[in-house]
Amino acid sequence: MTGAAGGIGRAVAARLEADGWAVHGVDVEDADLTTVEGNRFVVDAALERFGRLDAVVSVAGFQHVAPIRDFPEERWDALLAVLLTSPFLLAKYAWDALAASGDGRFLAVASVHGLIASPFKAGYVAAKHGLLGLVKVLALEGAEQGITANAICPAFTRTPLVEAQITDQAKAHGIPEERVLEDVILAPHAVKRLIEPKEVAAVAAFLLGPDGGAFTGAPVTMDLGWTAR
Repeated sequence: MTGAAGGIGRAVAARLEADGWAVHGVDVEDADLTTVEGNRFVVDAALERFGRLDAVVSVAGFQHVAPIRDFPEERWDALLAVLLTSPFLLAKYAWDALAASGDGRFLAVASVHGLIASPFKAGYVAAKHGLLGLVKVLALEGAEQGITANAICPAFTRTPLVEAQITDQAKAHGIPEERVLEDVILAPHAVKRLIEPKEVAAVAAFLLGPDGGAFTGAPVTMDLGWTAR
């Protein structure tokens, strides 16, 4: 799995290991997921380590907050590379191994921003929308080979990625930093709290476990009522 060193990724890795999975976790220091070679390395290393591959979990991501007129082209390219192209490459290189497992699972941590949009997040929102489309295609292609593909779509979660947005959100919205949590981050949540990483990890464990086999091609939404409006 990617993005395993912090935030949601670390919580998912810990939960899977507690459930008895052998986890090959990588993060930015282990592989460059903006490159073809980096993604191939992740799959090859897992296969070399374990001799088989039962699941791929794509969690790695980052955020950039800026108005469209100021959005740096290089940040756009990097966001799409990590959030969309990397999951595609991981699925491509792992496909045969997932099929050989007889019950292969592909799981991506997407976002509620795969379903709706927010201002100042052009790259992130575009990539997450694309990721949900990718998961649907993987589900259709994998059906006859026993491979399921799903995406978890959490709202704002208590992670370094969310905390790192506060300064940029304040600048983009023209408000003090101390108002960002209430006025921006929690504003769309019907339930006014952050999701905890362990909550996302519990959903991931379910989807990857024996009781999650009926889910495929699904955006599994956990958004504290955001999209109920």
